[in-house]
Amino acid sequence: MKMEIIKFMDIPGIKVGHEQDFNAATGCTVVICEEGASAGVDVRGGAPGTRETDLLNPVNLVDKMHAVLLAGGSAFGLDAAAGVMQYLEERGAGFDVGVTKVPIVGSAVLFDLAAGDHKTRPDKEMGYRACLKSGSAECPQGTVGAGTGATVGKLLGMGSAMKGGLGTYCLKVGELMVGAIVAVNCLGDVINPESGEILAGAIADDLSFINTEEVMLKQYDSSRNAFTGNTTIGVIATNAVLTKAQANKVASMAHNGYGRTIRPAHTMFDGDTIFVMATGKVQADVNVTGMLAARVMEQAVMNAVTEAAPIHGFKAYRDLNK
Repeated sequence: MKMEIIKFMDIPGIKVGHEQDFNAATGCTVVICEEGASAGVDVRGGAPGTRETDLLNPVNLVDKMHAVLLAGGSAFGLDAAAGVMQYLEERGAGFDVGVTKVPIVGSAVLFDLAAGDHKTRPDKEMGYRACLKSGSAECPQGTVGAGTGATVGKLLGMGSAMKGGLGTYCLKVGELMVGAIVAVNCLGDVINPESGEILAGAIADDLSFINTEEVMLKQYDSSRNAFTGNTTIGVIATNAVLTKAQANKVASMAHNGYGRTIRPAHTMFDGDTIFVMATGKVQADVNVTGMLAARVMEQAVMNAVTEAAPIHGFKAYRDLNK
């Protein structure tokens, strides 16, 4: 069956908003479903910073999530979720507990403190402003939102890193829609899996690629502290009907998109995380949905670096491909 490329925001019920501070090189991106979406999550990296992930275990009570926030600022950036909660509560969205409705807001953060001003991080106000900007038919990519301070290729330190960013991609097959949005801030290099070409990663002084995996192999017997700013975080949104258990499975399959495009992925210095939000409008096989989730995540990761603009001295893909 023919696949059609659509926009992430074409999925009914899904809104996206961004806010950022370019001077501080940080920001946040919110994906909202006010009606509530069946949700799942898969955390693969060794250094995650997350919120409400335990709630998405199928054995636990709540089965709907109203928003997912992706943010910079490392663990400090989790504060921005409070602004998302305020926005949703004002609109009567949330889990009904009788006296009020409690918005269920998942969140994952990336480490961008070394990219700009480490004292400025996403906070409640920034999260709220991102929500106010949601609902636009357009979703910018590159140096925006949670991808503002994202960088890639940091095994040898920030001096050899390149600009990461925020990417999206969405496909429609029949009535089924599956889209990805991702902030790429990995330790390793981002590649095109079809050609094997490195798109962005660790670079030498002459702007040639160092190849992170080759360096790691040569230095296999040495220990290093590579905690200089990593983690790739994303959301899969779909109109498929999924149970919470199935949404978790789709999140697991979507990590194949990371594995195909990020080398290496899921290291101890990355907190790689993927959330799934399913609006439940179209019957679809969970295997097909998961397969498409991996495919759209793969392309979204590549878009994140190819659409990125240079900031704070970090070279971008466009600088090497003029």
